[in-house]
Order: sequence, then C-alpha cells, then structure tokens
Amino acid sequence: MKIGVLGAGSMGSGIAQVAAQSGHNVVLFDTNAAQLEKAHASLAKVMARLVEKGKLDEHESETIQERIAYISDMNGFTGCGLVIEAIIENIDIKKSVFSQLESIVDEDCILASNTSSLSIASIAAACKMAERVIGIHFFNPAPLMPLVEIIPAVQTSEATTKTARDLIDSWKKVTVLTKDTPGFIVNRVARPFYGEALKIYEEGVADFATIDWAMTELGGFRMGPFTLMDYIGNDINYTVTETVFTAFYFDPRYRPSFTQKRHSEAGWFGRKSGRGYYNYAEGVELPAPTKDEKIGNDILNRILVLLMNEAVDAVFLTIATPKEVDLAMTKGVNYPKGLLAWGNEMGWSNVLNALDQLHAEYGDDRYRASVLMRRMVKAGENFVF
Repeated sequence: MKIGVLGAGSMGSGIAQVAAQSGHNVVLFDTNAAQLEKAHASLAKVMARLVEKGKLDEHESETIQERIAYISDMNGFTGCGLVIEAIIENIDIKKSVFSQLESIVDEDCILASNTSSLSIASIAAACKMAERVIGIHFFNPAPLMPLVEIIPAVQTSEATTKTARDLIDSWKKVTVLTKDTPGFIVNRVARPFYGEALKIYEEGVADFATIDWAMTELGGFRMGPFTLMDYIGNDINYTVTETVFTAFYFDPRYRPSFTQKRHSEAGWFGRKSGRGYYNYAEGVELPAPTKDEKIGNDILNRILVLLMNEAVDAVFLTIATPKEVDLAMTKGVNYPKGLLAWGNEMGWSNVLNALDQLHAEYGDDRYRASVLMRRMVKAGENFVF
C-alpha cells in the first residue's frame, strides 16, 4: 500500500520514516520547500546513525530512503491507500485540507488525522465520505515511541477502524482504541501531571527543580513535569491544555495555568527556544532541588491521585478499557506503572480519601473524585485487566 503523509515537520517526517521502514512507498507532502529539504536531510542523518549502531546495513538504509518521495503538489497523493495529516492543530485548517484531499484520492483511501486533541467527528464532517476518516495519533518521536491511539469518529465505519488498526499493528506499534473525546486517552489523563505541578509551584510549595525531583526520584517518572513541558514546548503544551479545557465546557479539572501562559507569551517555550522553566543557555547550571522527602512525597501523592482519578474517569466514561488506559500511559508517556494498576496497589480507599481531603480544603471541583472510584471503594473492588 502506498502511504501519504501531509506535513513534513518532525511528526510527519517521523511517521513517513515508520511507514518506509515497514516496507511502504511513501509520499511526504509540504508546501514549504525548505521543510521538505530539512526532512530529507534529517532522515539521512537518522539512517546513518542506525547504520553506525548496526541496526541497519547500508543497503537497507538506502532502500528505506528511496521509498520516500518528497512532494509539494497534493496530486501526488493519488493512488494512496492511507493519507495521514500531521499539520498545525487548527480545526479549520485541517477541515480545509481534508476537503481538498478527498477530491484527489481514490474512494477506498483512508484519511487520517494525527491530531492530539481535536474532534475527529468535526474533521470528518468536512468530507463527503466521512466514514473513511479516522484519528491515528502517533507520539513524538514517532519512530521511537511505541504507542498509537486509534480514534474512530461517530461517522467512521467499522471497516475503516479495523483496516487502520491492523495496518498500524503491522508497523510493530502498540495500538489502543479510544473514544473521540478531547485529548483522547493520553493527553486527557496526563493533564494533572502538568496542571497540578504548576498549581503546586504557584502556591509556593516548591520550585520547579524540587517538583521535578519528587516525580522522578521518588515517583519513578522518567521526566519531571517542568523538564517534560520544556521538552514538549510550552507553546504546544499550553495550547493542548486550553483546547481540552474549552472542549470540556471549562471543567475545573483541566483549568490552564497563568504561569505556563506567561512563559508561552514570553517566548520561553523550553529547549527549542533556549529558555523555559529552566535556562538552557551554554554554561548555565540547572538549579538544584530541595531534597526534603516529606515535601517530595506530598507533591508526588497530590499529583498521583489526580492522575489516577483521570484514569478511573476515562474508564467510567467508556473512553477506553482499563487495560488500554494503562497501556496508553506506560507506552505513550513512559509512566513507571499503569495508573489503574498503581491505584490497585495503593488502595482505592486511600486514593479517594486523599482526593476528598483536597476537595474539602480547596472547595475546588478539580479535586472531585470519579463516581466509579466511589462505587469501587464502596464495593471493595479493584480493576481487573
């Protein structure tokens, strides 16, 4: 099958690489010629590194690179069995692009969006054959991150969902099926990792370095929230937070932070701009954390119970199964444990008590416990996978 990828940024070029390494001929489209050249050069570097490490030989490297055609004319998508869009997170632009795509590709071509949080149903509505539109959400960097969220819209046919999932499975990715709701699984469940960390900082409980230390050294997370936000980009992370908050009718659980908004407005996006929550300029030492275990454990537990609450609510609202929620969080954002399995270990009555204490203290609905958690505690139940 010929695969099309629309958008030659880091995500689009990464998806193109995955498809090419899986044996497909790929067309990678962008209107920006410089971006196409950058994607071409970047792939050559990646392939050279894989050859150096002995993961590919020269012939395999050349073959993979030859499978990708770099195009600036959308008519090059003719004959594709699947086109994946990976452009700016703007619903109107995406709808316009999908409408154009539909006039070019064959009737049996699946049209997919790599959006991380926007409505697939809304994108599909721009097409005459909405049943062939689906969300296929890769995580960055696409060649390295195993998880892919498969998101059928209400209009998507079962045949489209099965074909898309089977294809991505054949690319040796771990797929999870999720309902078309804001943030899907990962970007919804992960919101407190950032949001509550920012709130803890704004309350003066601890600085960025200490909060990051608590989550990594005491919690076992690969990156702390501020290091991770600097890695993702505060502009991107803030936009996703605002999108999810608005899409959930301003539910306090997803309320954005003024600290992150101000960093984004200042152009302090993180590593890519040289300054974020930390200063990445050459010769500048990163600040040392205050290694107070009591404060650290308080920070960890406060963020953790909110993450667990989101995971429980995702199951309650049939966003995904317990197994797929835990798989998404371990494979999509490298959490040390699945949140539901972790909650089983901690005891749901302990998690519920912590949430109820926070709710009583703050009077803020961001701390309201999931109905499903209350029911499980009452019945003495755990999640079964």
